[in-house]
Amino acid sequence: MPKICIIGLGYVGLPLAVEFGRLYPTVGFDINEARIERLRSGVDSTLEVSAEELAAATQLQFSTDLQQISDATVYIVTVPTPIDRHKRPDLTPLVKASTMLGKVIKKGDTVIYESTVYPGATEEDCIPLIERESGLKYNVDFFAGYSPERINPGDKLHRLTTITKVTSGSNPATAEFVDGLYRSIVPAGTHRASSIRVAEAAKVIENTQRDLNIALVNELALIFNRMGIDTLEVLEAAGTKWNFLPFRPGLVGGHCIGVDPYYLTHKAEELGYIPEVILAGRRINDSMGPYVVSQVVKRMLKRRIHVEDANVLVLGLTFKENCPDIRNTRVIDIINEFRDYGSNVDVYDPWVNADEAAHEYGIRPVAEPAAGKYDAIVIAVAHHQFQELGYEGIRRLGRRECVLYDIKSILPSHLVDGRL
Repeated sequence: MPKICIIGLGYVGLPLAVEFGRLYPTVGFDINEARIERLRSGVDSTLEVSAEELAAATQLQFSTDLQQISDATVYIVTVPTPIDRHKRPDLTPLVKASTMLGKVIKKGDTVIYESTVYPGATEEDCIPLIERESGLKYNVDFFAGYSPERINPGDKLHRLTTITKVTSGSNPATAEFVDGLYRSIVPAGTHRASSIRVAEAAKVIENTQRDLNIALVNELALIFNRMGIDTLEVLEAAGTKWNFLPFRPGLVGGHCIGVDPYYLTHKAEELGYIPEVILAGRRINDSMGPYVVSQVVKRMLKRRIHVEDANVLVLGLTFKENCPDIRNTRVIDIINEFRDYGSNVDVYDPWVNADEAAHEYGIRPVAEPAAGKYDAIVIAVAHHQFQELGYEGIRRLGRRECVLYDIKSILPSHLVDGRL
């Protein structure tokens, strides 16, 4: 029976560790000692796994000690793959994880990567590091697979066990082993790709496609706004056609959609091809925060509200509704843009850990927004708490001439001053 080690216990790694821990001896490894201690006490701060689910993984242990994972036979890497400030792939977490694995991997072991990368990264960037550190030879002494993660934070319907898992291996025997391993924990089944590079490419285009579809409706919103047409009404009308895709305009952030396309474009540019459509979509989506602020500011000026020193409330900081994930949230663009105007910005988000927000963005959300304080309110995230507040509950937070802008269209159009 394989002994499994999951490297990285975030939104991707923890659900994986829990499912494997039901059937196999499993160690969840993370360098964050506070995270490990909370998990040992049955608490998952990402809210992806319940205390009951953690308890049901009877063969799962947690560790920050490299020696405690040295007897594993399968290592699964689920560390983040972000971009840097120049929007280039930042492989630092992968490099560190691969270098670390080189210190513990043994003959006959298998390493499987789940982190989103550009095609070729596993075998061109990661495997050589393991070979260098271990002195072992790839596909002779140890083997590799790639099975891209498809975790959707906050989604309780589409989960690890209900989503088809793409698998691959460095040779036919490894491909069969990796596929069988995941098949044992994923009732939805698996799809075995012909190579690691195919599996890597499949993952990176999933979110690139979604990014481009959202960019299209964002651009439509920019056009329809100039025409004085409500975009949501247009989309609802067009949506009565059976093959019209139901995308909505909005901010595009998070650990996947706003990041993955840059991995693909980076590799394309290395090969001498400039990807025009993908980068155009990225430019549109990255411009939506400043666009929203420009629309709010215009409405404030029409009401003779001084933008400088105005009190602005932004409802929501996470990159999507009903989850605490603030990675690469584009709400920050709205906050920074208002601050550039000299406005005083409060952020309220009941899902967010204030210390985490302060560490990541230098923002400490308010515990409770004050009634009657704000000159402008922007509904940036469709948390169920904001929907339950409704128009009256949100409107009472503003002053009499307050501008109410609803990015997520959670309120009827006739009750707000603007929306995408």
